[in-house]
Amino acid sequence: MSQPHTVPPFAVISGAQVQRALQDREAQIVDLVEATYRLHAAGESVNPPSYFLRFPDRPASRIIALPASIGGQVRVDGLKWISSFPDNVQAGIPRASAVLILNDHDTGYPFACLESSIVSATRTAASAALAADRLTRNRQRPTRIGFFGTGLIARYIHTFLAALGWSFDEIGVHDLSRRSAAGFSDYLQQTGTAARITAHDNPEDLIRASGLVVFATVAGAPHVSDPAWFGHNPTVLHVSLRDLAPEIILASTNIVDDVEHCLKADTSPHLAEQLTGNRDFLHGTLTDVMSGRVTPPTDRPVVFSPFGLGVLDLAVGKYVYDETARSGQLNVIEDFFHELRRHG
Repeated sequence: MSQPHTVPPFAVISGAQVQRALQDREAQIVDLVEATYRLHAAGESVNPPSYFLRFPDRPASRIIALPASIGGQVRVDGLKWISSFPDNVQAGIPRASAVLILNDHDTGYPFACLESSIVSATRTAASAALAADRLTRNRQRPTRIGFFGTGLIARYIHTFLAALGWSFDEIGVHDLSRRSAAGFSDYLQQTGTAARITAHDNPEDLIRASGLVVFATVAGAPHVSDPAWFGHNPTVLHVSLRDLAPEIILASTNIVDDVEHCLKADTSPHLAEQLTGNRDFLHGTLTDVMSGRVTPPTDRPVVFSPFGLGVLDLAVGKYVYDETARSGQLNVIEDFFHELRRHG
């Protein structure tokens, strides 16, 4: 006999708690992200299109809603609500802020609200590290990496790569903000890396010098347009999605996380589709690569463009919730749901 449904207690999990739950768990989170991609590919998820809230008076800013549901052992529904306000950086505060709501599978009641900028950065970095590993298995692992954009996401991606055993002879850095590039270089030095750290004023020099290129910018439109810069056939983690001109996309092997999601909102692959009128330039998804259905060639650049799936946020968020509950540190808001009797 099934148990009667009850309203779950509602908890708030702070950013400090999120960070504690995820600290030094990079390998586990990459495994979790891989398992979530496989669940998604198997149809055990619901991941509607993201909704972009834009503002006529603040055209550079947006808030995005990512609703999702995931099955398997995770069995949770929810919503990430993440803002991107680039002008924040000039004021000395982070560009992005986010919360994640987790909903109970059986009752639909929300049972947790988590600070989610760390969750978002973690799942993004785990996805990028997973892609870097899988996309370079049939080619020599790059020993020179270039970071185009040097904010929080770049730092998390470097952390995940290092935790998964990547080492580099040289780390290139480029950012429109010299202050940000210098801060990222300082961070790299503090990690104790043996790599030579090179700041590039010229983006072409960064790309040509890197076998693995990470785009982690806030670009709203393509700003890199010359396919010749990629003539050495690097692996490109196109995390920020809108940096590359369609001509570069069309000259590359293209892997995405989800076809329908990635070909929206004027991403670089979406612009390539608009230019050509087809999707022939897409070679498959990361899950296709993981399963062996697609093997990226070695004689072309390989570009991974992940739109970022809400199911990844749910999986990582539920992991944080479970770890926080296991530690006995859940901050439960008593009587958060008050009217629980239909007739008073």
